[in-house]
Amino acid sequence: MKKSICYLIVTIFIISIVLLSSNAVRAASLDNIQVEVSKNKIAPGEEVTVTTNFGAELGAYTVEVAYDNAIFDYVSAQGGAANDLGTKVKLVYPNEISTNETRTTASITFKAKENILAANPTDFAITLEGLAGTDPTNTYDDITTPIKKDILVEPNYVDYSLNLEYEGVIEANVAKDMKLITASTMGKNYDHVRLIADLTKEPTDQATAKLLATNQAGSTVDLLQNGWGEADGYSIGGKDVKQELVLKGEFSQIGDYAVHVKLIDRDNSDAIIVEKTFNITVGEKKIENEETITKPENKDEEEKLPETLPKTGNTQYAFIAIAVIGLTAGYYMITKKDKKK
Repeated sequence: MKKSICYLIVTIFIISIVLLSSNAVRAASLDNIQVEVSKNKIAPGEEVTVTTNFGAELGAYTVEVAYDNAIFDYVSAQGGAANDLGTKVKLVYPNEISTNETRTTASITFKAKENILAANPTDFAITLEGLAGTDPTNTYDDITTPIKKDILVEPNYVDYSLNLEYEGVIEANVAKDMKLITASTMGKNYDHVRLIADLTKEPTDQATAKLLATNQAGSTVDLLQNGWGEADGYSIGGKDVKQELVLKGEFSQIGDYAVHVKLIDRDNSDAIIVEKTFNITVGEKKIENEETITKPENKDEEEKLPETLPKTGNTQYAFIAIAVIGLTAGYYMITKKDKKK
């Protein structure tokens, strides 16, 4: 009896050793599993492929790739029958013993959504189950702890531009309406930025300049002295950015000025995002309703009164009346002489 028990214990021990060895070999054969993404950073509308390399010849497997459906759309798969479940894609490959067909890789392709306007760091989470070789009895442990691959979806940003706009001529000591425009067709997102400006050129040491803006509190702020925005800044970014800062420009003297404007990132030690120098020419103030009286240099050129009065209709009638009276008198005198004879 004791002998039988000893044989049983030895048999169980040997079987356990064999099973443990088998599991060790089986696990070791999948230690080389690798998951790669075709790109670590893509733009909206671009595609990325997640490829799993099993590190062994497999005749059966199920690969699941979880993804953020607010960022990606499923496109296609290779290496099995794919089913998009909305937040993950399940790729199943059956064991085909009759043809002894095996695979070493499987891949799933996604496309970043077109409407993404900001940087979106995310990841793919990959799990595997139902792993088997060409022989269905040669199975491997499932990989339930997700293998994660990071990826960044970010637009192709367009650099910001600065432009100072105004109409007409700038006159000394006359407030001028201006606009300082910050623009980009696809601007990178910043949480805290400020506008600052310096007067880098003036006609004389006594010349002064102001670029005045009104903040939300109704206070007047000089861009040249205080900059624009709260101390911790304001946000900017996205598609078709166009921020307009309404200004009143005041310049004390005629001549040439230069104003250097910078947009800075408060979250990055005030790093310069964009900068530009604007050259401004200030002219003399015009006097409205000014009349210029020009006197002739030569007195002979002065306007002279007419020496004779112009003839009018009444004057002509007077001459006719005088002529009629004269003729009548002459006729009367001649007639009288004839009667005396």
